[in-house]
Amino acid sequence: MACQLLSHFRNLSPSPTTIHRILFDRLPNSTRATGAFLNARFFSNVPSQSVSSIEQSATSPPELPQSKTNADIEKSSSSSSLKELELAKFAAIAETWWDSEGPFKPLHVMNPTRLAFIRSTLCRHFRKYPYSARPFEGLKIVDVGCGGGILSEPLARMGATVTGIDAVEKNIKIARIHADLDPATSTVEYCCTTAEKLVEEGRKFDAVISLEVIEHVANPADFCKSLAALTIPDGATILSTINRSMRSYATAIVAAEYLLRWIPKGTHQWSSFLTPEELVLILQRANITVREMAGFVYNPLTGRWTLSDDISVNFIAFGTKSHA
Repeated sequence: MACQLLSHFRNLSPSPTTIHRILFDRLPNSTRATGAFLNARFFSNVPSQSVSSIEQSATSPPELPQSKTNADIEKSSSSSSLKELELAKFAAIAETWWDSEGPFKPLHVMNPTRLAFIRSTLCRHFRKYPYSARPFEGLKIVDVGCGGGILSEPLARMGATVTGIDAVEKNIKIARIHADLDPATSTVEYCCTTAEKLVEEGRKFDAVISLEVIEHVANPADFCKSLAALTIPDGATILSTINRSMRSYATAIVAAEYLLRWIPKGTHQWSSFLTPEELVLILQRANITVREMAGFVYNPLTGRWTLSDDISVNFIAFGTKSHA
């Protein structure tokens, strides 16, 4: 039944933007790319009525909220990008980070595919040999929103000097305990802090990675500016998130949270998702140029995720920071 349901959702019409790897350096010029995005219709055609948030519904999926405007994306009432409600959600399930059958099972299953993209793009950018056992040797990487460390640990095993940060203290405690079980990962520096505070401390990294985090922050624009400030000139920034599309509402919320119950209800708010176009523009304004983009597609028959040209639901972006 679950396989049939997911197959049905996958057959929904994808968004017009279904490009596997957007290579902006192959376009005639960046101005043309920017103009194309500014003139495009970024948002899904959804009903305009206002409804209650996902957290207020415990038994049935919420209706689609109103679409955002560019002003909504830029708007901020505080200097922090944190959402207290989001922090509370993840603090409540912090002890399950390393339970591969628990609430974070989707991330555990997706992790090999995420790492494949990270390995490929970083090795190509920093001219590292991708088939080496430790291809990230010599690179300083920060994992922003590291949770229990399920990404930080493999990065450390690949030779990187890793700093993992998270605003939830319980997450950091779990990450430290688990990392100390293996000498290869005990070198990870875990800190209960935010990207903004690292910027204030003057920290810099060769690569800044933040996966499945931006949809949970209060202000994506400010958050990306902090990520850019942590990145050295010509360094790399990698983000992954969920597209705000009809397919993502059907799969990431209705199916994953309410029907299949893969993740706790209320984990995501559809209105907080960003389209690929929005993310590219936000990063561009933060001095990060997106070079590559790929989608993640789940195969219910194999139970695995693969990289795809379909970015209508889950997608990941690789960008570089200019010297300017």
